[in-house]
Amino acid sequence: MSAYVLVEIEITDPAAYEDYKKLTPASIAAYKGRFVVRGGKTETLEGDWQPERIVVLEFPSVERARAWWNSPEYATAKAIRQQAANTKMIVLEGFEP
Repeated sequence: MSAYVLVEIEITDPAAYEDYKKLTPASIAAYKGRFVVRGGKTETLEGDWQPERIVVLEFPSVERARAWWNSPEYATAKAIRQQAANTKMIVLEGFEP
């Protein structure tokens, strides 16, 4: 079953975050993941949620998403992101009728 990684990001160091954005795609692809949303415009439909940046990734499974997040391929980029932004990140199981 597909899995999705939902990320809300508040960038605190834009220059460093640009380095993160360059490093991340190859690590995602190595785990058969792909970007579904990558920082596009958002519009709040309900509530008071005003995220600065949203990213959604799709992976073939929750296990592959976790493997990517814990991977050596992502480690350098993750360290940069953790220094350059405040992040909330969850993994969600997809829906199969």
